Amino acid sequence: MSTHRLECPDTLNQETGGELLRAVHKLHLSGGDELLFDLSGTESMDSPGGGRVLEIADVVRARGAALRIEGQQGSVAGFLDIIQPALRAPGPARPRRSGFLNTFTDKSYLYGREFREFAELCVDALYWTLLAPFEGRGFRWNLFIDEIHEMGVRAVRIVCLMNFLLGLIIAMLSSAQVANFGLSIYVADLIMIGFARELAAIMTAVVVSARTGAAIAAELATMKVQEEIDALRGMGLNVAQFLVAPRLAALLVVLPCLVALGLISGLLGGTAWGVTMLGFYPQVWWAETLNAAHLRDFIQGFLKTFVFAVMIALIGCHNGLRVEGGSRGVGLMTTRAVVMDIFMMICVDIVFAAIFYYALA
Repeated sequence: MSTHRLECPDTLNQETGGELLRAVHKLHLSGGDELLFDLSGTESMDSPGGGRVLEIADVVRARGAALRIEGQQGSVAGFLDIIQPALRAPGPARPRRSGFLNTFTDKSYLYGREFREFAELCVDALYWTLLAPFEGRGFRWNLFIDEIHEMGVRAVRIVCLMNFLLGLIIAMLSSAQVANFGLSIYVADLIMIGFARELAAIMTAVVVSARTGAAIAAELATMKVQEEIDALRGMGLNVAQFLVAPRLAALLVVLPCLVALGLISGLLGGTAWGVTMLGFYPQVWWAETLNAAHLRDFIQGFLKTFVFAVMIALIGCHNGLRVEGGSRGVGLMTTRAVVMDIFMMICVDIVFAAIFYYALA
């Protein structure tokens, strides 16, 4: 531990204070050292000079040393009394090292709070969608009709196109594998079973998630950023009733219809390849397709669409209502909503596949 003495000139201003600051930088200060700032010969100090003193104090604290000022008198002592709180202010806090347990606890708390918020939103949304309208508590039918048009009618073309191309691709790839065995006609069975059980529901849900789920999250996030959500709550309106329930109800109606159109489009894509490239007559191909159709496959495919609809609507609303910050927060929550939608679809699809494979085999 050592003490360094620094004598100040008779006038402390921007220029002389800068020279003192450079002198402090040249000192080899370390933890436990002390810098004695002698102001006994200083007769005047202006604001820039006081600013230099604060900079010197920051440098000393950053190096772990202590600053002691003595000898001040007259106007210099009065000026130092004014800036004394800043001189005693602690330096920038060092980042706290987080151990595994602290990190795990913090993350668990955040995820638990988000899960609780999502569960509360689910309960409110399902109540205002399925029960409240029958109790006469009101429902936004105009928004419901508008959302059906936006989510359903305007999505028909992209859903049909995507499923048609997917059916064409599946037929193309599978026919190359079975051609050597003379079993090309069974490509029609594969297309029928695949789209009825999985492909129509998954492909349509992914398209709707990227289109509608992102739109729901972005719309509600923008309303949250512009404080429209707070205004609704201030007027005594229930957010779930006013914003979430119409979108959830519309998606419950729209998604099964889009899946049905996607199923037909996928079968048409497979038929296009079977008729044009494999050389089958249309009636032969369709007879084999319909022969492979079973009610159990349709039930497996369409049951999950209602779960997908609930997930897309509620995840989009949940992320939109949790946005923080400005336009960047809106973009982040929109992306997060789509990623969560697709991940949860895969999880739900695994559950349905396990139920139908093991329980109903």
